[in-house]
Amino acid sequence: MASYNVSVPHNLGQEAARSRVERFLEGVQRDYAEHVRDVSGEWQENQLNFRFVTTGLSISGMLSVQETLVEVGGPLPLVAAFFRGKIEQQIREQLGKLLA
Repeated sequence: MASYNVSVPHNLGQEAARSRVERFLEGVQRDYAEHVRDVSGEWQENQLNFRFVTTGLSISGMLSVQETLVEVGGPLPLVAAFFRGKIEQQIREQLGKLLA
């Protein structure tokens, strides 16, 4: 199975970075409600295990907030593997803006 993996450095510290990530994820759920469904996630300290369905594809992964880095990764359905580069680019761009 294909996978995606993105790392974005930051200078915010772990607590501030996590706060920004939490607000961002709430906004994504609100703003893209017509494109995603069955959204779930559970924080365990500074790691979020998440899952959602978009365009009929089940996507899951893990987001880890560290002192100077945020990492996101997980498996991709085979059909989504063709778009892995674009998916990683979008995640990198959005997290980069969020953590700037």
